[in-house]
Amino acid sequence: MRLSYPAAIKVLQVPCTGRVDIIHLLNAIEDGADGVYVAGCLEGECHYKTGNLRTRKKVEYVKKVLEEIDIEPGRVEMYNLSSAQGNRFAEIANEMVERIKGLGPSPVKSDKAA
Repeated sequence: MRLSYPAAIKVLQVPCTGRVDIIHLLNAIEDGADGVYVAGCLEGECHYKTGNLRTRKKVEYVKKVLEEIDIEPGRVEMYNLSSAQGNRFAEIANEMVERIKGLGPSPVKSDKAA
């Protein structure tokens, strides 16, 4: 079964969400992404023990940083789901696209154009 999610979603696979660092999330926003989300294993089911738990803390930290620089923290999110939840992955993609549409284009984009 092929999943259908918006073309605006760019999927980057990593062996574990624990490999996602704060700098990756901030660079994505700085490079003009309107939003970023991390989809990791269910809590307590990480093959690398605590990778997804550490990344949740990183995502929360990035949200605080964004808020401090007057960028909506809702542009960054983390979701936990199992590999068997492909339909949920597609739902999340659609939810994030709708959320970002509501927030509008990233203010970083307009700053870069200046």
